[in-house]
Amino acid sequence: MGRSDVANKILRHLNRASALGWSLTEALLADEIPRHGIAPELVDPWEISAEVHRLYTQVFQAYADGETPQRLSVLLGAEFGRVRQKYTTTDPRVIGFVSMQFHYTGQQLLERLSTPEQGLVSPYLKVMDDHLYMPLRDTYEAAATHDLDSPSLIAVQHLLPVSTAIAKSVCDLVIRFYPDYKTYSGSLRSPQVKTSSIRDVEMFQVYLCLCVLEDSIRSFQQQLFPLCVMLYPQLNVQWELVQDMLKVLRWEMYDRLDSKAVQIFLPHLLALTEMFSPEVFQNSLPDVGRGLEKG
Repeated sequence: MGRSDVANKILRHLNRASALGWSLTEALLADEIPRHGIAPELVDPWEISAEVHRLYTQVFQAYADGETPQRLSVLLGAEFGRVRQKYTTTDPRVIGFVSMQFHYTGQQLLERLSTPEQGLVSPYLKVMDDHLYMPLRDTYEAAATHDLDSPSLIAVQHLLPVSTAIAKSVCDLVIRFYPDYKTYSGSLRSPQVKTSSIRDVEMFQVYLCLCVLEDSIRSFQQQLFPLCVMLYPQLNVQWELVQDMLKVLRWEMYDRLDSKAVQIFLPHLLALTEMFSPEVFQNSLPDVGRGLEKG
């Protein structure tokens, strides 16, 4: 089956997959809107579903045209960034609804494909997922403000190329620590959960890079932490698991980066680890909501 056939097969099922995707997103997160004090008008199911539907259509039109996953970032990166910015500007937690809608819609579409077809399109879904879930555009813009010999920029340039390898190693070690752990979506060992776990560790590293480039933990405080406070309990991701992930991430960074880069990242990584401590989390739910309302 050629690219056009696979793309047409996906696009034929996109409407139904999108509807089922929102049903699953709503089942997971609907109660979080009042619980976290999120303004209901910010979570418009029709608008979010339409945005994700449109992005999927653009991605698989590019796939049918023979574009590579790497080229997809160039072609649609600005559009991905626009959607992410739209849903993080007022309340960064809303991007969680967009990301879950993307995730569940993608799962529905993959179920319609053969295993070889899934292997062909999965890299395209990862590009889309990365741009929606991670602050890539903010990181690129922050990097552009630095001189080429900036120690912070050099450290980021060392980390990003190995961030996926680091994420895979971190997840492998965490699975060894928690061999019987089950999340909302299944065992940590399951391919679906492992893919999501790797993506999350990559996300933490991108936020770490952004904070280093901005010399501020603002993005941790205003974006990453509130999003995790909303999503992780619903996904049955315990705070101790996140703490151990951050500990292993620190080990991997020591192992793969030179000492200068590690010293640049370490203060921000320690601040992130402290932010995700169980003591902070126990009192975080109402405080996060109040802080965002004030901001």
